[in-house]
Amino acid sequence: MNESEEGRVQQLGPLDEEYLITSGTRYSIKGFRFQPPYVLKRTAGHLCHGQGPFLLQLFCVTLSAIILLAVLVKVSSIANFQGQEQVKKEKIYQEMTQLKPQINSLCRPCPWDWIHFQGNCYYFSNIQQNWHKSVAACREVGAQLVVIKSHDEQSFLQKTSKEKGYTWMGLSDLKHEGMWHWLDGSHLLFSFMKYWNKGEPNNQWEEDCAEFRDDGWNDVPCTVDKYWICKKSAVSCTKK
Repeated sequence: MNESEEGRVQQLGPLDEEYLITSGTRYSIKGFRFQPPYVLKRTAGHLCHGQGPFLLQLFCVTLSAIILLAVLVKVSSIANFQGQEQVKKEKIYQEMTQLKPQINSLCRPCPWDWIHFQGNCYYFSNIQQNWHKSVAACREVGAQLVVIKSHDEQSFLQKTSKEKGYTWMGLSDLKHEGMWHWLDGSHLLFSFMKYWNKGEPNNQWEEDCAEFRDDGWNDVPCTVDKYWICKKSAVSCTKK
């Protein structure tokens, strides 16, 4: 090695130990250590562009092929997942379409928050108000403050209202003291008189409206706030 060649080798410095030993057309790498990203990128570029040994070029091509294959597999899996989701959505839509005629044919005799009993629907309020406001509240929903027509109905309403609390019914003697009438204008039947609690009605404090209380009926002032029961006919669900 002459002096000029020794000078070039010394210029590389102690941190850059990579140098080439030339022997005809063969190249080898001696003292390879960690290289900065730029150096690695430059070296890889040389290898992939025909400036490195054949085996390294082959490795570069193989690595590129593996990366490309991995990308294709990932893209394929994403596309397959999206395709499965689309198939699921289409299946659900088809099932809903098939069920739609059956759903439309379903019939509920009473609204969801009403109770069905012997051909009628009953609404038990969750708040309290006086008798006159209770009458108006039932009319607003196309119903009537409950008018009792049978002993079975009385038993059902008495039991349910006992669980709820003191509750208005559509019975009063507002028009004629001592003459009890239902809201539909009908008179209180004699057979229903047994439902008054003992000593009632007594009209002690101008008590002109009737309520469900405990195991029977009681007369109280119409201005007192209580729960109420609305009643209306159930919808017919005859098959077409």
